[in-house]
Amino acid sequence: MRIVVTATGPDLEAQVDPRFGRCAYFIFVDTDTMEFEAVPNPYVSAMGGAGIQAAQLVANKGATAVLSGAFGPNAAQTLSAVGVQMYPNVMGTVREAVERFKRGELQATFQATAPPFAAGGGFGMGMGRGMGRGMGRGMGRGGWGMGRGGWGMGFTPSQQVAPPQQTSQQDVEALKQQAKQLSQQLEEIRRRIEELEKKQGK
Repeated sequence: MRIVVTATGPDLEAQVDPRFGRCAYFIFVDTDTMEFEAVPNPYVSAMGGAGIQAAQLVANKGATAVLSGAFGPNAAQTLSAVGVQMYPNVMGTVREAVERFKRGELQATFQATAPPFAAGGGFGMGMGRGMGRGMGRGMGRGGWGMGRGGWGMGFTPSQQVAPPQQTSQQDVEALKQQAKQLSQQLEEIRRRIEELEKKQGK
């Protein structure tokens, strides 16, 4: 089976890049042999449409599943249309991500897990101030954010750009989805802590 992992570097030991459309590399991996192909992302600096173009690249390369941090609405729609499964909230190295995928530990999604990309800044998900996987300064409702910058744990600023108006029901559904994603992230962080503690104890 051929899958793809978004990565910060060109090999299996690189960290998973949480940005799908604007990741540094796409690592295509044969899950049976662990042979891989590293493809630099040509759309990392695109002004717009990076998610759609990245999704088309992934499909053209024959991947049936993609492992990443988050998927914007355009990328999610395109990947779903071409039958590529999406696995969000993936952390660790590319090799670790693939091994977890092979063990069936990752959960697929069929919808966007991040708001649209806004040029000139990042974006955030969550409510108010919270611990998150932040990259640069986030725009949105706090929580964990992704944008331009380095890895960081900390507080994303409160909302800087007003989101489109939503109905109360849409707000409720959005908050439920965000709560679910935060819960998955916390579980992933706990798992990573346990793994590191086990390694230190050896």
